Amino acid sequence: MRHDPPIVGSVISGVFLLADQPYEIGDMVELADTGQRGFVEDITLRYTKIFTLDNTFLVIPNGTIRERDVINYSAEDTRVRESIEVVVTYEGDLTTARERFVGAARSVDGVIGGGPDIRVGAARYPAGPVCHVAEFGDHGIELTLRYWINEPYKMQAKRSQIQTAIWDAIEDLDVEIAYPHSQLVFDDTSGQLRVSSGEQTPDSVERPSSEGGTVDGERSGADNISK
Repeated sequence: MRHDPPIVGSVISGVFLLADQPYEIGDMVELADTGQRGFVEDITLRYTKIFTLDNTFLVIPNGTIRERDVINYSAEDTRVRESIEVVVTYEGDLTTARERFVGAARSVDGVIGGGPDIRVGAARYPAGPVCHVAEFGDHGIELTLRYWINEPYKMQAKRSQIQTAIWDAIEDLDVEIAYPHSQLVFDDTSGQLRVSSGEQTPDSVERPSSEGGTVDGERSGADNISK
């Protein structure tokens, strides 16, 4: 009796998954290569079933999922740290902007406002929101707002709420969100552009002629020379 190698491989992979337990039923996971998130619904010897946040099912053979990077948001602690990057202009009040960003994050329900430091491995991070100066960029100062949330499946919703709160928080401040600027420099090699303040019709515009003169209206360069 001949067995299908892919099925045998999935069964063997299923044995390893059940033994290693990188995720369990009920864990929230994300497939790193596609960004799809959901909850593990079932784990069999042949496949893993994931109930996505879009109310659909993913059935992935165990032989395939063992070769993919899987992010487990529920392995030991459901709290997740997220970041938002905001670029503000150099002319604004940087100190007040950072304070308002932190306050905006704290005002959103579901964002951890403070408390004991959160331990991740050997590192410890502040539980409340913090705002760092990340970089002095070409168009402004890049600020990074870091915050923790309790429910990983609400990451997108909380991010949107925080960004809305930031927008409202700086409305009355001398702080502006930066956007790319372009500076054009003209020198002697850039050519010339003739500018006229009067109204001109297409027929009245002077155009260079092939003989080095100009053509005015319907007259050619040769006619101008003859006259």
